[in-house]
Amino acid sequence: MSPSLPLITAAERRHRLGRRHRLAPSARATTAAQAADAVVGLHATDAATVFLSVRARLTESSPATIERALYEDVSLVRLLSMRNTLFAVSTELAPYVDASTARGIATKERRTLLKHLAEDGQGLDADWLAQAEAAALKALDAHGASTGSQISAAVPALRQKITVGRGKKYETETGVATRVIRLLAADGRIRRERPRGSWTSSQFRWVHTEPWPALPAAEARAEIARRWLYAYGPATEADLKWWTGWTLTDVRKALAAVGPDQVLLDDGSTALVSPGDTAPEAAPGPWAALLPGLDPSAMGWADRGFHLDPAYKPGLFDYAGNIGPTVWWNGEIVGGWAQRPDGEIVWRLLGDPGRDAGQAIAAEAARLAQWVGGARITPRFRTPLERELGA
Repeated sequence: MSPSLPLITAAERRHRLGRRHRLAPSARATTAAQAADAVVGLHATDAATVFLSVRARLTESSPATIERALYEDVSLVRLLSMRNTLFAVSTELAPYVDASTARGIATKERRTLLKHLAEDGQGLDADWLAQAEAAALKALDAHGASTGSQISAAVPALRQKITVGRGKKYETETGVATRVIRLLAADGRIRRERPRGSWTSSQFRWVHTEPWPALPAAEARAEIARRWLYAYGPATEADLKWWTGWTLTDVRKALAAVGPDQVLLDDGSTALVSPGDTAPEAAPGPWAALLPGLDPSAMGWADRGFHLDPAYKPGLFDYAGNIGPTVWWNGEIVGGWAQRPDGEIVWRLLGDPGRDAGQAIAAEAARLAQWVGGARITPRFRTPLERELGA
């Protein structure tokens, strides 16, 4: 290991996180799109995560502010993308996410559905699928924003049932509507509109939209890698592969196009940063945050050792590796939080970050409670500590 490499300490990595992820009060964003761009994309599998992740990064906001960004200004959109997971990204970045990741997912989704249709044996093929998709888009044009059930009611073909895994242990009969709608969304031909319920609901309506402009996949992956490296560096090739779900070959080509610099970490290992991004990062000032489950600041690296004590993992993660709601102090995860059925926001510290931290966290919890108001938040992926606190 070359001693000439610039050193970036764990403390400096936490300074970067506070500033670049817009979590420190001095660094907060003014728009939802800025908040999303700061972390490249917001996990959106759980509808509430998008709202709570943006809230933590904005100077001033309300649920209505974020709803406007998603459904009126459409400066923020949800795409099936990294790791075959739903993310919310800015419309500026969306074509790059689409070309780098979503296109490949859409191709696989279509191939899989056509395979299931062929194996089902009812004569349903690519022509049938194309007609069903066209009918769904026509129904949306005629009726406007519609739920999946409303689209199915208007398109008889979507009420078709097929048998998947015929003759095997996992044989099951399933409807095609959800799969066709998922495929249309993956292709960028429909997008999620306002849900039937509140901002915490995932029962979305759908609208017909135009696909994103086509970009060369390699160029798009390089742009995603460049932005990710600025937001999450120092980081490793393994971190980027984990975050994107790309092949190792694609990761290496994207990084080669960016031309990152190498730095030394406290433990003697090396990591990558954006070209020239090796200067020490000043502390952004004290900050506390209550972040939702799957927030990008907790999920951005395969190795989170610089901001998470391994002893805290059992209570904060579910069996599949999804992190729950977390309490932060100056760039470190120091506990978890939950909302009780009566609406109270409660938290527990897993260590002793000090009196100042306790006071700042209490103030942030009060701020969150006021923002949430009468809404009730139950994470989709529940973790041991969140279940205990929220009981």
